[in-house]
Amino acid sequence: MTTDSATDSETAAAIDDWLARGDDETVRWAGRPRIQTVIPAAVVGGAIAVAAVAVAVVNDAPALALAALVGLLLPAWSYLRVTNTRFVVTDRALYRKSGVLSRTVQRVSLDRVQNSALSQGVTGSLFGYGTVSVEAAGGGAIRFEDVDDPGAVRDRIEGRDDRDGDELPGTVEQWVAVRDEVRALRAALER
Repeated sequence: MTTDSATDSETAAAIDDWLARGDDETVRWAGRPRIQTVIPAAVVGGAIAVAAVAVAVVNDAPALALAALVGLLLPAWSYLRVTNTRFVVTDRALYRKSGVLSRTVQRVSLDRVQNSALSQGVTGSLFGYGTVSVEAAGGGAIRFEDVDDPGAVRDRIEGRDDRDGDELPGTVEQWVAVRDEVRALRAALER
């Protein structure tokens, strides 16, 4: 989810519950993994539950039906894992919060970011989700798994979303000075 004027205060309040950001630190993007990532766990869990009940009935062993609980707990755990994971990009750092029974908060300062990568599998390409990985100077990395529109998230991390695609950095006067310097260098080389 991206922040907009209608949800800025709600998003900031939810983030500030776990993120100690400064008053002058601005949230540029906040999101979480897609809820659809729970589907494989639900399918496998359902298959385990059905198989456990079938084996219990065929073998006339009701105690084996308790194994069906494993099948039911698998999608529940997966759902809790997804809903308790948050990703935040501010104008100063990247944050990743995860954990169901405990909480882990990972932070990478934007001024330490050296490299970012975007990866999408076949289904990610078809349905518009993927993983953004960021490497930091001095070691460390952070991953935003299964996020919607990973290209836009990567652009926000790299700061490209703030610029107009046709806008050049610098002023006209600065570019005139660069042009004049290049002309002078060219003239010196041609002598």
